[in-house]
Amino acid sequence: MEKLVIIPTYNEKENIAAILEAIFQLNQGFHVLVIDDGSPDGTAAIVTSMMNNYQGQLFLEQRTGKLGLGTAYIHGFKWALARNYQFIFEMDADFSHNPKDLDRLYQACKTGGADVAIGSRYVKGGGTVNWPWDRIFLSKGGSLYTRIITWMPVRDTTAGFVCYKNQVLETINLDEITFLGYAFQIEMKFASWKLGFTIKEVPIIFEDRKFGASKMHKGIVKEGILGVLRLRWHSLFKDYRNRVKKVAPSS
Repeated sequence: MEKLVIIPTYNEKENIAAILEAIFQLNQGFHVLVIDDGSPDGTAAIVTSMMNNYQGQLFLEQRTGKLGLGTAYIHGFKWALARNYQFIFEMDADFSHNPKDLDRLYQACKTGGADVAIGSRYVKGGGTVNWPWDRIFLSKGGSLYTRIITWMPVRDTTAGFVCYKNQVLETINLDEITFLGYAFQIEMKFASWKLGFTIKEVPIIFEDRKFGASKMHKGIVKEGILGVLRLRWHSLFKDYRNRVKKVAPSS
């Protein structure tokens, strides 16, 4: 088992079947873990109905209630590490991330020298499609603000299309990652950078969702603004390194 794509979902019935089919049709050995936060629209039931067709490739973890993007990914990271996946991906369900770019992120880590590969909108060759000006302003402004405060050399700090090598997630103390919303993405990159891992940005075209509702809201924006300041301050004291020796999971 080498490559696992983690997809958190909440009310993604219009997208989930299509995104899963698109990933598996790549025929590049990707497994997928969907983490559903009790979607009332039946997203989990759709995934369950597909699992017989993709036995050993498609997995589902169901949680009770909307617990946040950050906790969903932490849950998925720990699930992946317990099963010894070597490359672990973050990806949205709504096709804003093109499944065809998964292999480019994988190759950046497999052969390109990266420990963390970021699907980036803000490096040469990257960009956005069908995004309103206010979202672009907020996203670009947020990334610039984060770089100024943290000094982190990443242009797309809030990107949610990422590949991590197993070693990175094994090293980071995941219990010290505390943000729930988009600030979670910043904190994971910051922790990786602080621990000395090599981060590379791979240009992607980010296309706004066609179906379903955006999960962006004012609370997420506020967490991002205040969270970056907290992140910089706490970095003076917080140790992101996992100092507890890993115990191999029993078979």
